Amino acid sequence: MSLGALTASYIVASILFILSLGGLSHQETSRRGNLYGIAGMALAIVATVASDQVDGMVAIIIAMLIGGSFGAVLAARVEMTAMPQLVAMMHSFVGLAAVLVGFANYIDPGIEHAGVEKTIHDIEVYLGVLIGAVTFTGSVVAFGKLQGVIGSKPLLLPARHWLNLAGGLACIWLGVLFVDAEATSSGLIPLAIMTVIAFAFGAHMVYAIGGADMPVVISMLNSYSGWAAAAAGFMLSNDLLIVTGALVGSSGAILSYIMCRAMNRRFLAVIMGGFGSTGASASAAQTAGEVHATSAEDVAELLSGSQNVVIVPGYGMAVAHAQHPVSEITQTLRAKDVKVRFAIHPVAGRMPGHMNVLLAEAKVPYDIVLEMDEINEDFPHTDAVLVIGANDIVNPSALEDPNSPIAGMPVLEVWRAKTVVVLKRSMATGYAGVDNPLFYKDNTLMLFGDAKQSVDGVSKLLR
Repeated sequence: MSLGALTASYIVASILFILSLGGLSHQETSRRGNLYGIAGMALAIVATVASDQVDGMVAIIIAMLIGGSFGAVLAARVEMTAMPQLVAMMHSFVGLAAVLVGFANYIDPGIEHAGVEKTIHDIEVYLGVLIGAVTFTGSVVAFGKLQGVIGSKPLLLPARHWLNLAGGLACIWLGVLFVDAEATSSGLIPLAIMTVIAFAFGAHMVYAIGGADMPVVISMLNSYSGWAAAAAGFMLSNDLLIVTGALVGSSGAILSYIMCRAMNRRFLAVIMGGFGSTGASASAAQTAGEVHATSAEDVAELLSGSQNVVIVPGYGMAVAHAQHPVSEITQTLRAKDVKVRFAIHPVAGRMPGHMNVLLAEAKVPYDIVLEMDEINEDFPHTDAVLVIGANDIVNPSALEDPNSPIAGMPVLEVWRAKTVVVLKRSMATGYAGVDNPLFYKDNTLMLFGDAKQSVDGVSKLLR
């Protein structure tokens, strides 16, 4: 493929990627956005492989077949509940790729630069490896927390901010040594030391973030992976990789900022320690009181006699695969002229948009799925609220207890409704490890058991 055809293909692919981001900004157009993204990536891969700049076609095709087969099998097997973990692992692959590309590009004997060009190239390599290393280990730790292999509580080391500062200053000093190095062999030493420091910093940064902040971490790592890809694009002189990485990096950064605003948190505060880093502890939110248990029969009767019902889904719904019976309850109630809506918190689930994807999979109409800001004022006029597997996002201590680890976080104020029914397996705390006073309020009923079985039972009684 000629250079002109390659450039034209890259321009078309870039346009498709932009259209993909635009489509993904709304639930109604998300499928079309995905198709745009798939088409753009397919065009980009074919154009790159077929270009005159690529050698070793056989090895590339074999690698693509192996990677594509692995990805197809993984995508077919992974559950929707494990999507956050999958996304975290994908981010780690991008970060590791940036590190490997950086080292390979630096030691490649066929690449020779002098003067200002060498300085610019070395800076590109150094930044690409630095961002990639932080993204790799940070994503691996995020995967461990989401998978439950690593505890959700933040690991707050003594003088952790000083450790981060020392690591940052060391990376700057090593960067100066790397750029000033005359020979490749002498430049490899500071580059390798910086890589180790960046690996440690990435892991420490995510270890210090509590479980309640994980959705922000996912979007933050998404941004890092984009900038790592853009840095790799500069190293490889690939314009499309630069554009694509910049799109991912900037959109991820904007999403992280929006989510931090939704949680009333500063982005810098989150990445420097997350919830609970100010000295508050989960013990400050411990609550005692009487719990009012209920049954599927009573819940069905309550819903049948209601005119306005709001359903609040959480990660427990995803784990129990209860989204389909929830959709059936919605259809049944709407057929009886009951107004049913869904309330989605910005950090419900383990990654941005997790609950929206699950509800869309269960064919819940888009127009009855509302964000927190759209529905919070309606709770006083709501007859019944079903909280299915959610905990931290409906915790009143976020607003009422200044000593709570989640103090200041905007939540769905479900306790203002006439009756609240909480579906949970037990009285265990949520992912942030904070007890929930909602469970002990006079207008709260607890329906204990597996969410899917409980919802199925209610659904059958409503028919």
